Amino acid sequence: MTDAVAVKASAPGGTRPVDIRSGSVEVRLAETDVDIDAVQALRYRVFYEEMGAKPSPEMARRRRDFDEFDAHCDHLIAIDHALGDGPEAVIGTYRYIRRPAAKILGRFYSEAEYDVSKIIAYPGEILELGRSCVDARARNHATLQAMWRGNAAYVFHYKIDIMFGCASLPGTDPDALAPTLSYLYQSHLAEPELRPRALADRFVEMNRLPPGSYDQAKVEAELPPLIKGYLRLGGCVGDGAVIDYQFNTTDISVVVKCAAVTAKYYRHYERRAKNAGVTWNPIDKGQ
Repeated sequence: MTDAVAVKASAPGGTRPVDIRSGSVEVRLAETDVDIDAVQALRYRVFYEEMGAKPSPEMARRRRDFDEFDAHCDHLIAIDHALGDGPEAVIGTYRYIRRPAAKILGRFYSEAEYDVSKIIAYPGEILELGRSCVDARARNHATLQAMWRGNAAYVFHYKIDIMFGCASLPGTDPDALAPTLSYLYQSHLAEPELRPRALADRFVEMNRLPPGSYDQAKVEAELPPLIKGYLRLGGCVGDGAVIDYQFNTTDISVVVKCAAVTAKYYRHYERRAKNAGVTWNPIDKGQ
C-alpha cells in the first residue's frame, strides 16, 4: 500500500496537494504505510477507547480502526512536531473519498446509511469526508483551523464542487437528541436537488418537536464542533437520522457547497495555483 498512497499524495511534479504548517502543527496527506497505521491507531483511540464504539475482534487485537476503504482513499494527517516525529505525534485526521475510489469500491462509505444518488448525479466533482477525529490533547481552535485549511487546500487542488458525508451526535436515543435533530431539520435542511435521505430500513425521523418548543440558542451552543463548522460554511443536512450502534452515535448526513470552503483561503491558494499553471476559480463556478 505504501507506493499507492505515496502516488496519490503527490501532485505532478512532486508537489503536495496539501502542505500546511501552523506553529508546530503540520497538515498533509498520508504518504506511507507508517502514516496510515498512525491514522488508524488514532481513530481507534478516539472512536473505540474514548467514545465506546464496538471493535471487531481483529480491531481489538491490533488496536486499529480499519476497513476496506482505507487502501483506496486519501487521508489527511495532522502532526504536532512538538510531540515528536513518530506516530505519537499524529493528532488529527480526515478520510477523503472521490469518485475514482468509490468506483473501485463500488460505493461511497455513506451509502450504507443514506441514498446519496442525487449527489452522485451532480455533474461536478464531489468529495466524501469521513472518519474525522482529533486527539483529546489537541482539541483546540488552532488544530481545527489547521485541519480546515488542509481541507480547503484539498478541495482547491481537486476542484471539488460538493462535499458530503456523515456527521455524528453522541448517543443512540433519538428522543434524547430530539431538540438537536429537530433544529437541524427545521433550520438547515438541504435543497431537494442535493438532499440525501436515510435508507428506509434505517430511517429515524429528525423533525421530532414543533418549532419554538425547544431552546434553539442552547441547541446551537451544544452542537459538536464538526457540525458547527459545516453549518458555518453553509452546510445543510439530509432527511432522516441513522442510529449507528457500533459507534454509539446518531448520524446525520451533511452536504456542503465548496465555494464557501475555499473562499476564506482563496488568495493563498490562488497564488499557489498560478505558480502551478492552474486557473480554476472556485468563486466563479456558478454555485
